[in-house]
Amino acid sequence: MERIELTAGPVEYEDTGGDGPVLALLHGMMMDATLWDAVVADLAADHRCLVPTLPLGAHRLPVRPDADLSLPGVARLVAEFVDRLGLGGATVVGNDTGGALVQLLMGDRAGRIGRAVLVSCEAFDNFPPGLTGRTLMAAGKLPPALFGLFMQQMRLRALRRLPVAFGRLTKRGDAATARWTALARRCPAVRRDTVRMLRAAAADPHALLSAADRLPGFREPALVVWADEDRVMPPEHGRRLVDLLPNARLVEVADSYTLVPLDRPAELARVLREFTYTAGPSATAGSV
Repeated sequence: MERIELTAGPVEYEDTGGDGPVLALLHGMMMDATLWDAVVADLAADHRCLVPTLPLGAHRLPVRPDADLSLPGVARLVAEFVDRLGLGGATVVGNDTGGALVQLLMGDRAGRIGRAVLVSCEAFDNFPPGLTGRTLMAAGKLPPALFGLFMQQMRLRALRRLPVAFGRLTKRGDAATARWTALARRCPAVRRDTVRMLRAAAADPHALLSAADRLPGFREPALVVWADEDRVMPPEHGRRLVDLLPNARLVEVADSYTLVPLDRPAELARVLREFTYTAGPSATAGSV
């Protein structure tokens, strides 16, 4: 794991190196870079994959007390990460809240994104998303110490699998969700960051509606990948995103909930590889 010091504070990231197409892969709230482990293991043979752990609740390194942890603020952190590592023109991929960050970056006219991939993610008015999102935002109103007590419940698999927790986000990724909740339970500084992040996100519920207004201006190739069993991110949002984007296509993935990198990593890696090696996607939908 490598580390870079950014304006908001330190960020850890994985960089597989190599000379292939460059992918930057973004995770969601209460997750870390390991969301992408199985996908990266597949793609690393012919891609350079960079996977930061963002300050979204499962990070190990606390950020500065004055860091902007709103969704636009974290998107600017990603933009700085891309700039500092010279990744302009890379394909930026986001799942869950990571996809929300990609949408915010797609409105950036600085040319940081060569291509964009949105994988079952928040969009439009779906923020906070579903029971999971609403429960997390409600917990973010607690003082950090009480938030830590709330997160202690996530030690129990039966509670992690509830619809208000990770139960509707992944079919097969419980081991990952157990890891992700550990730092917010154990580290006071991470808890403070997490509560600040949740409160900042809750204070700006219309950020993605504003981002959607700018999406028609993104004319680079885009891919929208949606889990057809998603009960947190409405599948019709995937179709709406494709309709907004001038150069996009839709792929629907079967037998998966929101966290496609955990539930169908081989299929997602195949779809990403196909996308990065094609000159320009059409506006037709496919399924896997």
